[in-house]
Amino acid sequence: MKIKDILAKGQPTLSFEVFPPKEADSYKSVEEAAFKIAQLNPAFMSVTYGAGGGTSRYTVGIASEIQKKCGVNTLAHLTCVSSTREEVRRVLGEMKESGIENVLALRGDIPKDGRRAEDYQYASQLIYDIKQFDESLCIGAACYPEGHVESANKTADIEHLREKVDAGCDFVTTQMFFDNNILYNYLYRIRERGITVPVVAGIMPVTNAKQITRICQMSGTYLPARFKAIVDRFGDNPAAMKQAGIAYATEQIIDLIANHVNGIHVYSMNKPDVAAQIRQSLSEIL
Repeated sequence: MKIKDILAKGQPTLSFEVFPPKEADSYKSVEEAAFKIAQLNPAFMSVTYGAGGGTSRYTVGIASEIQKKCGVNTLAHLTCVSSTREEVRRVLGEMKESGIENVLALRGDIPKDGRRAEDYQYASQLIYDIKQFDESLCIGAACYPEGHVESANKTADIEHLREKVDAGCDFVTTQMFFDNNILYNYLYRIRERGITVPVVAGIMPVTNAKQITRICQMSGTYLPARFKAIVDRFGDNPAAMKQAGIAYATEQIIDLIANHVNGIHVYSMNKPDVAAQIRQSLSEIL
């Protein structure tokens, strides 16, 4: 089923993200974790492509197996920063053959060596090419409530989002955020600019203190005082930090749904227990 049709129902939805293994010998364990998360009956599951396409060779396989064996809709990521148009068409062909009809089109992170293919500069170009390849595909894109780190300002970033929508994307998923007011303000601003596609809120349950450093380095995400207090108090206690991080993410989700942000996507990091605890806490709400 296409994700745009799931979101169009206007009901609260919970989805989870998994990432493929870096090496073949880890494939089975990742697949098992993905299947356990699929047993929670999410609206869909997304499968990442890896930095610079590093795990891309497993993306279609994992996404296809989740659909076939678990009956859960999947969203396969596709990045273009290190890809040629020929490579993109090949991957899209594999997705089509595997019955995958939802694609998350991303530019992707610039490789550490700075080398990138010349065919694509922006995600909007990839979206356009996907639409040309098969207009029946449901295309998602990323959006950044706090602005992309490479954008000159938030206004410019919203204009880039408009370009993605104009190119053919059907819905967008946000980068992680820890203050819901940031998302509410962002939604007001993009709606004011005439961007009306569904917005799925991306939530990251922070289960260990080390994640905070990586998050801030990657995206410069704002950390509210309340969240910092949790890290300061429980960061040295892994079990307590995990419990508090899951609780914080769950409270975010409840507040979002209460304010009619129905699409919730959890960056579950291949952790079935984290996904299960969040799902259980929302059993009656969903």
